[in-house]
Amino acid sequence: MNDARSVLDVLRQSVSAEVVDAIESLIATAPDRKLNRVNVLAFAAERGLDEEQAIAGFLHASRLGLFEFSWNVLCPGCGGVLDAGASLKHVRDEVYTCALCAAGYEPSLDEMVEVTFTVSPNVRRIEAHYPHQLPPAEYFRQIYWGSGVDLPEENYEAMIDEFIVEALELPAGDKAVISLQIAESFIIVFEPVTHVAQFIEVKGEPTKDRQTLSLVFDRSYRHSETLVMRPGALRIALDNHTDVRTLPSVCVANDVLHDVLGKRRPFLTAKRILSNQTFRDIHRTDTLDVDQRFKIASLTFLFTDLRGSTELYERVGDLAAFDLVRAHFRALSEIVASETGAVVKTIGDAVMASFPAPERAIAAAIRMRDAMRGLNRERGKEDMILKIGIHEGPCIAVSLNERQDYFGQTVNIASRVQHLAASNEIFTTDAVLGDPRASDLLAELGLKPQRQNVGLRGISRDIGVFVIQ
Repeated sequence: MNDARSVLDVLRQSVSAEVVDAIESLIATAPDRKLNRVNVLAFAAERGLDEEQAIAGFLHASRLGLFEFSWNVLCPGCGGVLDAGASLKHVRDEVYTCALCAAGYEPSLDEMVEVTFTVSPNVRRIEAHYPHQLPPAEYFRQIYWGSGVDLPEENYEAMIDEFIVEALELPAGDKAVISLQIAESFIIVFEPVTHVAQFIEVKGEPTKDRQTLSLVFDRSYRHSETLVMRPGALRIALDNHTDVRTLPSVCVANDVLHDVLGKRRPFLTAKRILSNQTFRDIHRTDTLDVDQRFKIASLTFLFTDLRGSTELYERVGDLAAFDLVRAHFRALSEIVASETGAVVKTIGDAVMASFPAPERAIAAAIRMRDAMRGLNRERGKEDMILKIGIHEGPCIAVSLNERQDYFGQTVNIASRVQHLAASNEIFTTDAVLGDPRASDLLAELGLKPQRQNVGLRGISRDIGVFVIQ
C-alpha cells in the first residue's frame, strides 16, 4: 500500500482530491468483491461524487497502474457477462449468445458493453484475481453478473439459496452426479464458466421411475431444446471436458430469480466512455483495430466552424489569427469535456464532437456561443463568429487514421446542418429536440427553436431542421 500511496499522490495532480480520497479509501478498506469490476457510476452515487470526476479518476488511476480496465460484453436479458477483455479489440464475434436466456445478440456499444475497473494485483490481491477458486455464489456475484445487476449487499447468499437448489464444484476433466427430487416448476441447469444451460419443464403426474439427464461442459456447447420431465427423482450426470473448474448449478426459475435479474442500476457503457474526453486523451490510438466496426444506436454529434476564418487571417495577420483560433479551440474543448462529451477531431478551424445525450450537446452549443461572444467583447471586435450544427441518431464506431472515429448518415447530417448556420446560430434537428431532456433545457433557458424550411444537400429523406438564436 505504500507504493500505492505514492501513485495516489501523483493521481492528485490530475484528479480532484475528493475523488482520490474515495479511491484511496476503497483500496484500503473495501472488501475484496468491491474492488472487482467497479461500477464507477454506483461508486460515485454511493459517495456523493460527480460522475464525470469519478470516471476521470478511475481512468487516470488505470493509466497509473492502480486499476485494470475490463470491457465486458453483456447479455441484455439477464445482465450476465458473455465475454470480457482488456480492450474493445477482443470483441470479435458478430453475435453473442446467452445460454441462460437462449438468445443471441449483435454487440452494440449503447448498453451491451460495459467498462469496469478491477484493482491491480500489484496494489492489492483480491479473490477475483483467482476466479476459479471462488465458491459458486461468489463466482456468480463477482464474475458472471455484470455491474448493472443490482445485487443486495446483505443476505446475498440466503437469496441465492432461494433459487439455486443444488451447486457443486467440478474440477477440470472430472465427472459427477447430482441426484434430486424435482417438483412441478421450470428448472435451469446452468454452468456459468462455460455458459452451458439446459432448460427443463417439470409438469404432469409424478413418476416413481428415476429420470436421467447427461450434460457435457465444454466451450463449443450449443443450447438444446427444453426437456419435459415429470415430478419425481432426477439423476444428472455431469462431465467437465474443459481445462478449468466448472460450477454446475440447478436453478428454479421462480420469482426470486426473476427479481434478481430485473433489478438493474446504471453502469458505465462503452458508448459513454468513447465520448469521454479524458479517455480519448489517455487512449488515443489503442481502442479499436482498423477492421472493427461497432454499432451505436444513439449518439449526438456537434459540428462547429468559424465563419470567415480566411478573412480573419487576412485582416489581422497569421500570428494574431492563429492565437485567436487556438483560444477558440481551447474554449470549445473545455466546454465539450465539461458537458460529458469529447472532441473527435478538428478539421481546419472546425470541430467535430460527440455526446452521449442530446441535451448535453445543446448545453455545450449554447455555452460555446456565449464563450465566443465573450472573446469578441474582450477584443472589441466581432472576429469569432461560430456556426454550430447538431444531430442525433445511429452510427458506427471505427478506427480511422489511427484515431477512434465515427461513420454513418447521422454524422453526415450533423455536418450538413452545421453548414446551414449563419452568424452565431445553432441549427439542430427534430431528432435532437425530440429528446425530452433537450426540450426541457431549452424551455428552462427561455429559448424557442424556430423551424426552417430547408433541405439538406445529399439527404433525400425529410428531416426537420430548427434554428436556436
